Formats: sequence, C-alpha cells, structure tokens
Amino acid sequence: MKRIVYLSLACAAMLNAAEVEIDTIAVESTTLEDVSGEEIKSADAAVALSYKVPEVSLVRRSGIANDIILRGQKKDNINVLIDDGKIYGACPNRMDPPISHVLTNNIESIQIVEGPYDVENFGTLSGAVKITTKEPEEGVHGDINFGVGSFGYKKAAGTITGGTDRFKLLLSMSGETSGQYKDGDGNDFAEQIDNYLSPTAGAAYQDKYRDMDAYTKKTLMGKLFFNITDDQELRFGYTANRSDDILYPSSKMDALYDDSNLYTAEYIIRNIGAVSKELDLQYYYSDVEHPMSTEYRVSSTKPLPQGGIKVSKLTTDIQGVKLINTADINDNLELKVGLDGSKRNWDGKYTVNGESASTVNAMWSDTSITDVDTVNAALFAELNQKISDLTIKYGLRYDNTKITPSSDQPDNDYQSVSANIFANYQATTNLGFFGGVGKASRVPDARELYFYGLMGNEVGTPDLDQTTNYEVDLGMENKYESFSLKTKLFYSMLKDYIYYNSSNVNGGGQAVNAFENIDATIYGFEITGSYYALDNLYADFGVAYQRGKKDKALEGQTNTNLAEIPPLKGNVALNYVYYQESTATVEFVGADTWKNYDSDNGEQEIASWGIMNLKIDHKLPYGFGIAAGVDNVFDKTYAVSNTYSDLTLLTGGDEVMLLNEPGRYYYVSASYKF
Repeated sequence: MKRIVYLSLACAAMLNAAEVEIDTIAVESTTLEDVSGEEIKSADAAVALSYKVPEVSLVRRSGIANDIILRGQKKDNINVLIDDGKIYGACPNRMDPPISHVLTNNIESIQIVEGPYDVENFGTLSGAVKITTKEPEEGVHGDINFGVGSFGYKKAAGTITGGTDRFKLLLSMSGETSGQYKDGDGNDFAEQIDNYLSPTAGAAYQDKYRDMDAYTKKTLMGKLFFNITDDQELRFGYTANRSDDILYPSSKMDALYDDSNLYTAEYIIRNIGAVSKELDLQYYYSDVEHPMSTEYRVSSTKPLPQGGIKVSKLTTDIQGVKLINTADINDNLELKVGLDGSKRNWDGKYTVNGESASTVNAMWSDTSITDVDTVNAALFAELNQKISDLTIKYGLRYDNTKITPSSDQPDNDYQSVSANIFANYQATTNLGFFGGVGKASRVPDARELYFYGLMGNEVGTPDLDQTTNYEVDLGMENKYESFSLKTKLFYSMLKDYIYYNSSNVNGGGQAVNAFENIDATIYGFEITGSYYALDNLYADFGVAYQRGKKDKALEGQTNTNLAEIPPLKGNVALNYVYYQESTATVEFVGADTWKNYDSDNGEQEIASWGIMNLKIDHKLPYGFGIAAGVDNVFDKTYAVSNTYSDLTLLTGGDEVMLLNEPGRYYYVSASYKF
C-alpha cells in the first residue's frame, strides 16, 4: 500500500495503464496528478510538462506563456482542452498558445492522450492535452501559497472552497511577476539579443526598457456546482487571465497585454432509464485579446517606414456545445453517442503610431486575419467492450467544417471521417499489452489560409487541404512489486500535412503562400518506469525519441528532415519520502544533440544538454508546508527550442536567434492548507 501512495507523489511522470473496467476503458494516456501542489515555482504548465513527460518538449518564447511539442506535433495538430472547454491563442506567432491560458496553481490534473484516439473533440489529430482544474469540495477548505525565486520572481495565490452535498463553491486568485531571467552565462533577455545583433539594432530593447520585468500575471477562477437532485448536477466555471508587458526576446515584438476569459457550463442527468446511464450537456465560450507591439524596441524610435510603433492586435473567440449520451447495452458493452458543434472567430489588424497602417503608408495592409469564422458540426460514437482480460474501445466521428473569411478570399469546406480501435490485454498479473490503429483529421486554421503580412503579402494559402493522420500504436507494460516498466511505439503517416515553406517569397523577399500540403511520417518510442529500492526510496525514469521525415523535399529544397522533431530526451528522478509524506528529489533532465533538423526552413543544430534539479517539499504540522529547490544546479547555458521559419524570430547574419533557458534558479514557497 505504501508503494501506491509514494507513486502518486512521484515528481517524474509515470504512465499508468487504464484499469480493465467497463466504465473506465480509456486510450493509453499519461496523467500528472496534483499539479497545483507539485508545480509551485511557476505558473507555466508547458514548463512543468516538459520536465515530467519525456514525449513533451518545450518551445521557449519567454519567461511565461510557452508552447509544447507532443510527439513532434504542435499548434492545432494537438488539441488542448480546459475542463472540456476550448480556448485558442490569438497570436499568429504562438505567443499565447492555448496551454498558456491556464495556470499550474489552478490545475488538479493533466491527461495527455497520445495519438488519434479522441473522437469526442474536434481536431484531435495526433494527441490531446486534457486539463482539469480544481473542483469545489464539501465543508470549508482552502490553501494559501507565497513564493519567491531568482530573477525577481514573486507569487501569491489562494483558493477557498466550501459547501454542502447540494451546493459547492470555489474561488481562486493569484498574482505573479518576474524579472528577465538570466541564462548560464549571466545574460538577461536584452543581453541575449545583443549577442545576436547589437544594442543599437532595431530589435534591441531601448535603454529605458532594458531592465523592465519579463511579465506580470493575474488570474481569477470561480466554480459553482449545484446538485439539483441525487441524479442531476449543474456546473458553472469561469477563468480569467490578465497578463501585462510580456517580453518575447527572440521575436520582433512584445505583448502589451494578453487577456483571456473562459466560461463553462455543464448539465448532467444520470439514471434516466435503459437508454441512458448518463446524459451530459456541455457549453463553453472563450475569448482572447492580444496586441503585439514594437514599442519597447529601438526600431520604434526610428523614422518611417522602417521605424514607428507598429502594433498587430488580434482577437479570437470560440463557443461550443456538446451533448453526450452514455448507455449500457449489457454488462460488457457501453455505448456513448454525441453531437458536437463549435464556432471560432479570428480577427487581426495592423496599426502604426496609433493609426491604421494604410493611412501611414498606402502600401501597407490594415488587416492580418480577415475576420474569419470556422464553424464545425459533428456526430460521434464510442463503444467500449470487455471480453475477459481484453478491453476494446471503438471510435467513430464525422465532421463538417466551413471556414468563411469576411473578405473576398475564398471559403473552404471540409468533411472528414475519423475512426479508431484501441485494445488493452492483461496477459498475466504482471504483464499487459496495448495497441491501436486510428485515423483523424484537422482543418487548416485562419492563419494558414488567409494571413497577410504588414507589407500586404499573402502569407496564407487559401486552398489548403485538411491534414489526415493514419497511426499505429503498440505497447507493453510490466508491473512487479518493486519495478514497473512501460514501453510505447508509434508510427504516424501524415497526409497533406500543413508545412511552412520558407522558399515561397516574392521579389521583395516577403513570404507568399508559404503554407503547403506535404506527406510525411513521424515514428518513435517512449520508455518510462519506476524502481523501488526501499519503501521510502524510489526512482522514476523516462526516455523518448521521435524521428520525422518528409516523403520528398519541398520544391527548390533538398532537406527531407521534418521540422520541430526534438532529439532523444530523458529524465531520471531519485525520490526520498520521509516525515508525513515529505519528499526530497534529485532530478536529471537532458537531451541529445539536435542534429536531424530542417536547415532549408530555418532550423539549426542545437547542442546536447543536461541539467540537475534539486527539490525538497517539507510538510509541517497543522497544514503548513515549505518547499524549496534549485533548478539547473550547475548553471548550464543551453537551449531547447529550435528556429523553424513557421515562427517569426530574430535573425543576426545567417543565424536565427536561439533563446537560452534560465541559468541557476533558486526558489522557495510557503503554503497553508485547511
């Protein structure tokens, strides 16, 4: 029993097989529990996932609001859901990816579903990241947390929840700020730019802004759960994020602010009769406002047309509704059927010195994304079957999607059928096998179809096809009293994969119709496990590798390596559990040299790296606790994110700027729970 308790406290990710129960059949997934309790040093969920899950890699853009790559996939190729609701970033340069709109202090768990095995949600091409935030509890409970860290990091957060078996309420608030972190060489954001360019270059920070904070962030989350009867439940949720002055040193612009709202509502009816074990009606609405600006850069002080304060302001919102009915056909069969629909709008404008861009220069465009609506309607079904020690999940989904810009650019209509089968077989008490085959699609987004640069160049490609993933997954899990090991293999065939071709430029060197459809493959493996030397001393470990190849080089190019496929990456954590489940951890995280890269489309070789992190989480009496740690103990200088031309990054000479990770980072946090 102790081993089970300690395993739940592990700081490195361990993948647990789904239980062979008819009501819990699930595709193979990775789950991180108690994220709000474990990840105390930052609000950034992307950083936490990249440390804990070998198959997840970080895309570093700033001190906060970073992105992730899952099995070599990014952007809309992976689906991010927060309490079953969707939120999209507004920035076409991925400064505000979906995962950045929820903070670790509000997260209860994160489930990562690898592969095309999620038919309930629109656009799960190669994986889904399903985030569950804290939920209200009966009685009166709460927690308060204060934290400080290197580079001027400060954070305060608190949650209070209470209620009865009928009515429960939760309220959570947080605020944090940080200065610019320094890399292992002691360079902050401004100095890292200087190393690629110069202090007087247009993209450098002005003297009066060189020492400004990296970001300020405030959040509010509220939830209300009401049990109308024993079989009926009504749930409401709201999350607000307000971020100001977020610096993105490897980009040409910074975010003046990044504001988002997410509203969710759910009505659940159980035990209606033979045709329905549970009927679940879900609704969500989210909106994001994100203006990027050159205001803090030297370029804004220079005369037009090269200079001036240039702002790209974007907004996006999405609302969706889903109805799911679950019924037991017999003791061994469960059927889930549903309707799913959503409408997303994306709109972007350019201004220069406070005026519309075309007013300042008739050759410039006022519009970046032309007020585009993406409307989806879908039907789906999922059948779960149990046959002795074998559980099988069958999934089927039909999507109809219409994308309509407000300009004279063409509309696009897409239809697709997604299908999968996934099975778990418990051969013996200690040995299990799992595997599946699946097909899923995702449509192009408005940036890939219709985006315009400031110079009026049409970066998007209006006639893109949707991307389809055909994937095979296999795996095996060994479980023994003191040792567990899980091995996963996957092979993904991507048809009409949406890819950025940096060779597509006009006479002025501006990107034109830069996105195109290609065929490609990605394959790889992940091995994770745990070993218990003693009841209170155990190790967690994991390693992942992916390889991606285009079927053929793009026109005018020779490189067939697929971009954004991280190299071999691994982690090992040694954990010691002592007084009242306090833990002390020594963690090693590292990656091989990034040598399989797409040099024709802006990527470059990145050196191998390895760091050591230390952490102690000490429990005190009466609900108090203190945690402290050191990341990157040996103050290494290293980078984890490559420079694919899909992102607009700073260029110095022939090299695109690599943004280094933080150097040695100390942190301490005090908490109280009741």
